[in-house]
Amino acid sequence: MAENKAGLLTKMTLFLEKYLMPIAGKIAEQKHLGAMRDGMLMAMPLLIVGSAFLILGFIPIPGYSDFMAKTFGDAWLSKLMLPVGATFNLMAIFANIGIAYKLCEKYKVEPLLGAIISLGAFILVSPNTIKVGEEVVGGVIPTSLMGGQGLFVSMLMAIISAEIYRFLIQKNIVIKLPPSVPPTVGKSFGALIPGAAVITTAWVINLAIGATSFENIHYVISKALVGPVTAIGGSYLGMVTLVLLANMLWMCGIHGANIVYGVAAPMLYTLMDQNLQAFKAGQEIPNIVSQNMFDIFVSIGGSGGTLGLVILMMLKARSAHLKELGKLSFGPALFNINEPIIFGTPIVMNPLMLIPFLVSPVVAVTLAYFGMKTGLVAKLPGIAAPWTSPAFFGAFIASGGKISAGLLQLIIVGVQVIIWYPFFKIMDKQKVEEESGITAELEKASA
Repeated sequence: MAENKAGLLTKMTLFLEKYLMPIAGKIAEQKHLGAMRDGMLMAMPLLIVGSAFLILGFIPIPGYSDFMAKTFGDAWLSKLMLPVGATFNLMAIFANIGIAYKLCEKYKVEPLLGAIISLGAFILVSPNTIKVGEEVVGGVIPTSLMGGQGLFVSMLMAIISAEIYRFLIQKNIVIKLPPSVPPTVGKSFGALIPGAAVITTAWVINLAIGATSFENIHYVISKALVGPVTAIGGSYLGMVTLVLLANMLWMCGIHGANIVYGVAAPMLYTLMDQNLQAFKAGQEIPNIVSQNMFDIFVSIGGSGGTLGLVILMMLKARSAHLKELGKLSFGPALFNINEPIIFGTPIVMNPLMLIPFLVSPVVAVTLAYFGMKTGLVAKLPGIAAPWTSPAFFGAFIASGGKISAGLLQLIIVGVQVIIWYPFFKIMDKQKVEEESGITAELEKASA
């Protein structure tokens, strides 16, 4: 039986290598996609550090919060979350700088100046006011739009800025200084006209959208992406739609979970509260779909069900890059935080990873939904379990101590491993070849 399964996985791997890889390879060679992947990798060290502090803030141990409050005071969590705010909440800024830098580098123009100009454009198109109670405060940068929520706009402005910048540089529409001028000064003045063009473009975008009811480009993107979500109910198909939409956004570098689930949260929390009230009254749990459903069963290891991929990296990777990444990402992934694996692999803008990233959570939804519908698994009674709870423990807590829910989580993790395996093998093979090529070049250079 085991041999048959191994043979099937091998055949699937060969099929993907033969038919999918050529297409994925051509897409991956595209300059803008490559710049987006490579640019967001630059934020990975900060994301790993932020993940560590996030885990410390939400360790799912009974009495942990009370212990920390008694030891460090009532404000311990807000202080512990400061590094999280300095990493996760500034992801859009890091991405903007990194993408613009890498795209300019691919065009062989000065990348650092291009990245700086791009950041200025991104800040310009973003709102400079926030509402505090009933008062509007100006002259500020809203951190809510500097994290995952503003990632799409950040990427868009990075590409627009880099394209304008490199076009003018390559067409030699620049201020030229005598050769005697130091190179740093010459490059700065050379970027003056391209920089002015980029900033002016961002300014026009800001004014044009600001003259409409949308107010800013972030609001336009938000309405365009999340509008359909509001009409989705708590059905199986609704759940699948939410998952697919969120993960497709993730593949584009957008924090799909924040956008999609953020909009759907009122509906999901209402369903969760209905379950809780029924549980308190000793009645049958009415809803399968709830916020708990997504937190506990769909997001094991984070969006895309990537805990299975992390396990494969740790145990099966031949590539040094993937093996080390698996070790570094296992801790965050165990607590359902997977930005390091999403951007470190990378999964974002990686056509090869699209299928398992979409299929894995849909399978999780299917197993959880029909498991609870048929009565094989206990429904979740609306007990709030930390979303950072590891597999088995999270479901055990959220179900009110039902072993069946915890076992379902472990089964889903096993299914994740199977789904990710053939795609992981292809990626691992690619990475090994890349690493072998780099090693050979270094040996040749040192000879």
